[in-house]
Amino acid sequence: MRTFSLRPTFTLRGRTFKGLRGWSGKPAHPPLTDIPIAAYLFAAAFDVIATFGRHESWARDFFRAGTFLFVGGVAVSVLTALTGFWDWLRSTEKGTQARRTANAHACAMVLVTLLALTDLVLRIDAYDGRNHPTVAILALSLVVALLVALGAALGGTLVFEYGFNVETAGDHPAWHKSEIDTFRGQHDDNGASP
Repeated sequence: MRTFSLRPTFTLRGRTFKGLRGWSGKPAHPPLTDIPIAAYLFAAAFDVIATFGRHESWARDFFRAGTFLFVGGVAVSVLTALTGFWDWLRSTEKGTQARRTANAHACAMVLVTLLALTDLVLRIDAYDGRNHPTVAILALSLVVALLVALGAALGGTLVFEYGFNVETAGDHPAWHKSEIDTFRGQHDDNGASP
């Protein structure tokens, strides 16, 4: 008996290409989100470390590492936002709980990207002259980390709770037209259950 199965994961045979959205069952957006999420969380941690160690020589290394993480996070955020917008535009139907959750996710992540850009501009300005973040940079880093975690939770709900862009997701109550949000174990007005 075989122990591992890898080929089905990496094959695109039988899948429909959907442009920026990726392939059916293999969307482009979710894997891209990992990079900005990790970058912003690590950058905030590095800023806290640099702040507490501001009198140590290694603090500058943590501050600079946080800056490089923000550069990478912002760069990938552009493509992530583009693929996410295309998913939202082509895959979510107005009036559904999934669309409302996608709207909340998008708002959180657009705000994250704008704040991250602001943080990056402040970092570049302070890069040569400081060995730890300013209060504004530290505050922005922490807010970005909290918001990216919130946005990630909303995005995770779309995939893992509602089956967004998962081949077999169409029968979930979150996809039924309704102004009422459904929760696990609860029936919606149409009699469907999760």
